[in-house]
Amino acid sequence: METISKLSLFVFFFSFVLIVPAFQAHIRDFDDHWLQRQDEARRFAMEVYHPNPENVTAHFNEHVRIALEGTNSTRRTLKKHTGRCLATNPIDRCWRCRPNWATDRKRLASCVKGFGRNTVGGKFGRIYVVTNPSDNDLANPRPGTLRHAAIQKEPLWIIFARSMLITLQQELMVQSHKTIDGRGANVHIAYGAGITVQFARNVIIHNLHIHDIVSRNGGLIRDSVDHIGFRTASDGDAVSIYGSSNVWVDHLSMSNCKDGLVDIIEGSTGITVSNNHMTHHNEVMLFGAHDDQPLDQIMQVTVAFNHYGQGLIQRMPRCRWGFIHVVNNDYTHWLMYAIGGSQHPTIVSQGNRFIAPPTQAAKEVTHRSDAPQSVWKDWTWVSQGDLMMNGAFFVQSGNPKNVKKYSRKDMIKVKSANFVTRLTRFAGALKCEVGKPC
Repeated sequence: METISKLSLFVFFFSFVLIVPAFQAHIRDFDDHWLQRQDEARRFAMEVYHPNPENVTAHFNEHVRIALEGTNSTRRTLKKHTGRCLATNPIDRCWRCRPNWATDRKRLASCVKGFGRNTVGGKFGRIYVVTNPSDNDLANPRPGTLRHAAIQKEPLWIIFARSMLITLQQELMVQSHKTIDGRGANVHIAYGAGITVQFARNVIIHNLHIHDIVSRNGGLIRDSVDHIGFRTASDGDAVSIYGSSNVWVDHLSMSNCKDGLVDIIEGSTGITVSNNHMTHHNEVMLFGAHDDQPLDQIMQVTVAFNHYGQGLIQRMPRCRWGFIHVVNNDYTHWLMYAIGGSQHPTIVSQGNRFIAPPTQAAKEVTHRSDAPQSVWKDWTWVSQGDLMMNGAFFVQSGNPKNVKKYSRKDMIKVKSANFVTRLTRFAGALKCEVGKPC
């Protein structure tokens, strides 16, 4: 992938200011409020964009190597763990086995790695406790509700007073500098709309169950304490990240949504998607929504320690443009393909386990769309240290010189895939009890 200078990207961005509002943003009219948020979001995205993304992958892989020294397993253990706390990857080792996690919640903000590693969420704000699961007033959300917390302009660390089911009447608009932290409660966001991070930055979404999300018709929705606007129909994503930077999606259990489980689009960058458990869904993750949206050239996403489980069909992820690091995930189920894309994304797949389905036509891990081989042969898609099982195979492409630059001394070697079952053993929402390790 050719390196694009920040200066040229700035020029490119502002040349698109007038046409981008035409893309689907679920905003009927781009008023001054949304135009300002769009411009701010693009400026912050350029600050987050890393001109040498391979350095970030090497940094990430070194932490994995250190965390895994002396461990080895290829067998996925499905039995409930009842022994001492096992923090099996470098993100979880940072916080999970500490019995004081509930009184030191904000330590979590120091644990993210990969492209979203600078995300601190609401670390520098107060704790906001959600006490009311209702979502009845979209124009003036009640204090104590998740919607009221999410639209505040100040940094907030949002937690839940008890276990609850929240059915969102319309998509939840999350402002910048927020952490939604479900630890210590069994929180389900289900049977309504999902979570939207749009033209925002510095957001952590952690330890929730998000499932059975449906499309909503839209309408007047308050998206900040000083602005209410008309939204068009939502797509039905569990988590939608739109034109945003520094976002971390971690330890979610997601399934059965109308559209995607995690969508990252419209110039979003600096994202880590980690430790999630995904099941029973068709189009799982979409990174870059349009072939004709070159804003996504700056997209940089780390996909790590996720378990792709039962009932999944495709898009784990499906990528357009950008640089995607897919590392140490467990792909135990797919029906069509695992990783796909178009518009020359760079995809670096390292230390994943791919277990192909029995269908002979679906053994290939990769799928290129909307391009002949004469075109996609130049896309940089590499597989390093992946474990292929049941006939799975990864079709690599790209210039060998581009592949070589990722082969650093501290990157995961081929044996790394043997650690995947251990690394992803506790993927999904955790049952955390106060006073005990999670």
